[in-house]
Formats: sequence, C-alpha cells, structure tokens
Amino acid sequence: MAAADEEAVRELENRRFRAIVEGDLADFRDLAHPDLAYTHSSGTLDTLDSFVEKCESAFFVYHHIDHITDSVTVVGDTAVVIGDMCVDMTAGGMRRELANRSLGVWVRVEGEWKVLAHQATAKR
Repeated sequence: MAAADEEAVRELENRRFRAIVEGDLADFRDLAHPDLAYTHSSGTLDTLDSFVEKCESAFFVYHHIDHITDSVTVVGDTAVVIGDMCVDMTAGGMRRELANRSLGVWVRVEGEWKVLAHQATAKR
C-alpha cells in the first residue's frame, strides 16, 4: 500500500505543477485542501484562494516548472514530498528564474490525496 500511495502522490505532484503552468486553476483547486498554506521562496504565504486569485489576475504567471521529486514519505494519511524546482515565472510584472528546494505535504481526506502545504526555499 505504501508503494502505491507514494506513486499516487508523485503523479499528483506532477499534475499540480502542470495545472499551475497550464493555468488550469480548476484542476489545481481540485488537488488542493481548502486549508492550503502555500509559502513562496520570498517568505510570502498564500491561502488557496489568494494563490488562485494571484494566478487568475496574472500577478503570477508560471511559464515553466521543472520539478524533480527526490523522495515521498508516506506515514498513515500524510505524505511528505521533498524535491527541487526550477521555475520560470513572472511575479508582479517581473520575469524571474528561481532555483528552489521544495517541500509538499499531502493528506488523504475521504480517500483522496489533497495538497495541504507547499514550502519553497531558494537554493541561491
């Protein structure tokens, strides 16, 4: 079961980053827990609603995200994902290239995995 859960969470991580780049915010919302805490490498914290609003208003435009998952650790109904992210984005009208370590926390709610937290930390 743990191996199947790890694989499922890996696939969901790929899906959430693809949804962000493609601007499929309905899919992103579907993957997210309502209490999502999305911490950017700048230290800014967004909720699910504020993050989606910033994407919808083009404050955040994600041109490309390379996300490499180093590990997925599943304990009960919680999964912790550690990886690297290279992000090409525009934030507040400024184009940026970011190199981050990332931590994602997923929880299983009523049989479905939902991303509860995201933390990006600048590597440089």
